[in-house]
Amino acid sequence: MDARVDAGAVAARPARATNRPALLAGPVACGCALVGAAVYVAVADPTASGTHLPGCPLYELTGIYCPGCGLTRATHSLLRGNLRAALGYNLLLPLFLAAIALAWFGWLRAAMGRAPARWTGKLSARTGAIAIIVLVVFGVVRNLSPFHALAP
Repeated sequence: MDARVDAGAVAARPARATNRPALLAGPVACGCALVGAAVYVAVADPTASGTHLPGCPLYELTGIYCPGCGLTRATHSLLRGNLRAALGYNLLLPLFLAAIALAWFGWLRAAMGRAPARWTGKLSARTGAIAIIVLVVFGVVRNLSPFHALAP
């Protein structure tokens, strides 16, 4: 009985090692897609007619700006070196980009079998709740007429 357990344990070890490339495929493919999308957004001007970039579905249906409205134009401006215009389209662009980068690096780190970064232990449900509150407040405020400058 012990021999079967040991044989099973030994057989399981190489399987984990051979699955590592499969585990890395997701974050690597996603990273490549992000780079490809960034190149396309840098080249294709979202403000020009005929560009094949989707608009915000919420804005298209309701005329209400969501917290993410203007992110494509902001990213285009940032990749073209115009930080002022980028922040004019969406003031939260740095937070969105940081969240995307941190989530991707966390995913890559987990796929590599490494422990989460030490600083992630300091993130809590409170941090997530604060982020959601900031997004909701920003989404509401940018639709109010006195704060029209926050609209994309």
